[in-house]
Amino acid sequence: MNAHVAAALSQPTQVTPAPAPSPAPELSAASLAFRSAMRKLAGAVSVLTVGQGDERTGLTATSVTSLSVEPPTLLICVNRATSSVVPLLKERTFAINVLRPHHEPLANRFAGKGGLKGPARYDGADWTRLSTGAPVLADALAAFDCELEDVIERHSHLIVIGRVVASRITESAEPLLYWAGSYRGLSF
Repeated sequence: MNAHVAAALSQPTQVTPAPAPSPAPELSAASLAFRSAMRKLAGAVSVLTVGQGDERTGLTATSVTSLSVEPPTLLICVNRATSSVVPLLKERTFAINVLRPHHEPLANRFAGKGGLKGPARYDGADWTRLSTGAPVLADALAAFDCELEDVIERHSHLIVIGRVVASRITESAEPLLYWAGSYRGLSF
């Protein structure tokens, strides 16, 4: 872990997000090919939620995966420039909410579409809590209530490792998927 992230973990009040992104640099041919290939990898759409009251915020992600069953641990990759980084490092608790097809508008809100920020992203959905107090989507396909265990900084992203302290599922439901640049449901 680099010194910036280590300091952020030990003293959350000193956390500073990455500077606002400057115009995107032109991608190399290898990077463009990589991005095109990664778009062929279907991923479940999740929303990371963090904070309380007017301090609530979050983001949409497809980069969530299990890390360990014992202890129950997951990881999520978060862009360092997102506004959710500071609250995540300060609160040290968060929830991962795996979305269902009817949650597509929620996915768009947490992705920042429409310019919504902070608590406005939570509108139009029913929220509850499990163990840590992090906001949990009441009808999520699956919800994981986590304590921040570690953060590893790599390139433009943070690899956030969460210790799962509680989880919940909705039986007989299907996931919202993201594939080839758009949302989809399962079809057999």
